[in-house]
Amino acid sequence: MSEQNYEDFISTVSHELRTPLTSIRGFSQTMIASWDKLDDESKKRFLKIIEEQSNRLINLVENMLSVTKLQKSKEIFVYKETDIRNIINSVVSIVKNQYPQHNFAINILPQTPTILVDRDKFQQVMMNLIENAAKYSLENTTIKISSSFCKDCEFVSIKVSDEGIGIAEEDYDKIFNKFSRIDNPLTRKVQGSGLGLYITKNIVEKMHGEISVTSNKINENKSETTFEVKFPVCNVETQARERCKQ
Repeated sequence: MSEQNYEDFISTVSHELRTPLTSIRGFSQTMIASWDKLDDESKKRFLKIIEEQSNRLINLVENMLSVTKLQKSKEIFVYKETDIRNIINSVVSIVKNQYPQHNFAINILPQTPTILVDRDKFQQVMMNLIENAAKYSLENTTIKISSSFCKDCEFVSIKVSDEGIGIAEEDYDKIFNKFSRIDNPLTRKVQGSGLGLYITKNIVEKMHGEISVTSNKINENKSETTFEVKFPVCNVETQARERCKQ
């Protein structure tokens, strides 16, 4: 990392850490100083904010650690034969609780072959994509998760689609850059470090997969944005088959 990149990294990290820490400190101090004056509803609201900002802080630190490991090539991948259905269902259950205002439609074909991935890393990829879809889509819309494959193909495709403001074609590559965020009215309301998709792309490619995005207008105010990831089918190559173990 060059000196300028390092300085930019430290500057961005400092800014991103300061916001949730300031919120946590501010609402904690308010509750300590005014506990007897606050009604139960206010206490619950303040504690909810503290919890949300704590989770944001944890996610941010985890993302920073992931970036460091990726850059130093110290991330260890343990490849196993993986059925995508159980992991995707588990991730959707978690995200549903966080975003009850959305619907989730899962369409994983019964014949979908297993893939060769690191299961924990695959779960991280799906969590990032499905959570992002919920985070950046309009309320009361449906997040769609589907799979596809062809008999002679070496990859399983997984698509995650949402309905929101959309992404301009010239920004398709930009969103996978470190600290990059698209500026629009919806993203301004959503807190984020701009590291999630950068980490996701790196993990996908380290597992010999591919990731892409497309965004198509539904109407004047809404677009369907689809992230697609492709992972190698477990039994494609002899070497891969030898490593496929439950």
